Amino acid sequence: MSVFVKAATSALQEVPAINAYIDDEAKEIVYRDYCDISVAVASPNGLVVPVLRNTEFMSFADVERTIALFGQKAKDGTLALDDMAGGTFTISNGGVFGSLMGTPIINQPQSAILGMHATKMRAVVDEKGNVVARPMMYLALTYDHRLIDGREGVTFLKSVADKITDPARLVFDI
Repeated sequence: MSVFVKAATSALQEVPAINAYIDDEAKEIVYRDYCDISVAVASPNGLVVPVLRNTEFMSFADVERTIALFGQKAKDGTLALDDMAGGTFTISNGGVFGSLMGTPIINQPQSAILGMHATKMRAVVDEKGNVVARPMMYLALTYDHRLIDGREGVTFLKSVADKITDPARLVFDI
């Protein structure tokens, strides 16, 4: 999961509108300079969505350790409301339950959510024109069109996909 969190974090920094929100009371757009990513974690009573704070400063190992800690807290029933409040963006992984496609629902006041689906072998055409089997995962981004247009949404999604496809982009910050 850390690769997805780090890829999303990097893409959020590249496309700041995805990490922003509309303050309805002040009637203004608020751009955040930090990434607090909510991740869905299974608990005995269903899914909970704790928040990884300041993922822009976390290593891959930090992300994995923190998710494992949240998973244990969810299993033990010790996850606090503060653990689940204040996320700026959510990653939902329906793929662990076998989902092939779907539309994730935005957690207000967030402006977008990334849905990850199951990885399955699919027929693709390689560089030489041959049809070959490759692992494929569908990603879905649901976003608030009042704030984010299609160009920004697709740019974000393509950035995440590129980073997942070639994790060296994340490791070497390229």
